[in-house]
Amino acid sequence: MKENVATDAFGKMDSIYRYQRYFYDATRKFYLLGRDTLIRKMPVTAGDRIAEIGCGTGRNLQLLAKMYPEANFYGLDASSEMLVTARANISRLDNVHLKTALADDFDSCETFCLNEKFDTIFFSYSISMIPMWREAIECALSNLKPGGNLFIVDFYDQMELPGWFRVMLRGWLRKFHVQFWNELIPHLYDLHRAGKGILSIESISRRYAFIVTFKKADDY
Repeated sequence: MKENVATDAFGKMDSIYRYQRYFYDATRKFYLLGRDTLIRKMPVTAGDRIAEIGCGTGRNLQLLAKMYPEANFYGLDASSEMLVTARANISRLDNVHLKTALADDFDSCETFCLNEKFDTIFFSYSISMIPMWREAIECALSNLKPGGNLFIVDFYDQMELPGWFRVMLRGWLRKFHVQFWNELIPHLYDLHRAGKGILSIESISRRYAFIVTFKKADDY
């Protein structure tokens, strides 16, 4: 059953992005706010292993890899079609590695043949497209070193923006299978209260989007 679910997920993502991958970056730059803010604030040192879950065209990994050539970057995506574009974008970078995998079913060792967990893992406008988002967060944390950082940048609830804008935006995003999970932020606070890490949330453009920083506890 799990194998069938995975096959369906891979197929769905490929059907969505088979053609979108050609113009994805040109259009998304106007409304995926906060991506570059996250890249700037992400702590990266030589030798770090940093993974992006739902890396899409590889846009973020390409920027990071050029900024930090002595670090190693890993990207996974459910869409093999998107990774065709990503591989072309990072073809001249030897510190970026890509794999086709699901956000809730990957392993640093088995997926990327690593002998250590990641120093940093981030989701950039991908958590809103993952139905199994709780499992994806748990999988990310299990593949993160103690004391490592989990980052999420994505659409927020837009509660400080006009109601008409909120309705219009959410209706439009649903056409692309994108939505804000109402339980996401409470779930992260539950992890924080359970002692699994330290949470901070930054609102962007009147709650249009958010950046989550979750520093994993040393004993988790």
